[in-house]
Amino acid sequence: MRYILSQKLFSFVDKFTIQDENERDAYYVEGRMFSFGNKLSFRDMSGNELIFIQQRLMTFSPTYDIYRGGRLYATLKKELFTFFNCRFNIDVVGSYDIQVEGDFFDHEYTFTKNGKEIGRVSKEWFTWSDRYGVEIDSFEDAPFILACAVIIDMICHDNRNNG
Repeated sequence: MRYILSQKLFSFVDKFTIQDENERDAYYVEGRMFSFGNKLSFRDMSGNELIFIQQRLMTFSPTYDIYRGGRLYATLKKELFTFFNCRFNIDVVGSYDIQVEGDFFDHEYTFTKNGKEIGRVSKEWFTWSDRYGVEIDSFEDAPFILACAVIIDMICHDNRNNG
């Protein structure tokens, strides 16, 4: 499946819209305004919360907990000491971990699980807001991979963040 992930340009909180490959709205992500650390709700177009994202504070590297149904589902953490590119580890509770590796400019990312590529993210170069093409293997959990792509964008491209 292919998706288009776009960050809203003029917003006081982090807001993203996610469209399917036919440019129909599929999901949206909205941050909470007055909170310590980033907190985001990933929702379907009916308003149902599918994933809740919460930044851990007081950590050496940017770390986010990802919840489903009120339970911890995974933790995404940026690796600290990497040269020439960003790397992230996603520790999925009770399952295979996912590794994410970016290019030198933080515009291209590859998601791998158990040595197999499961997704790719590509940032558009000349847009006013952050806009990405996201391609996800059809057997993978699209909302989860998209939520991870949102977190990575916030870590790498949000000046308000500590990433």
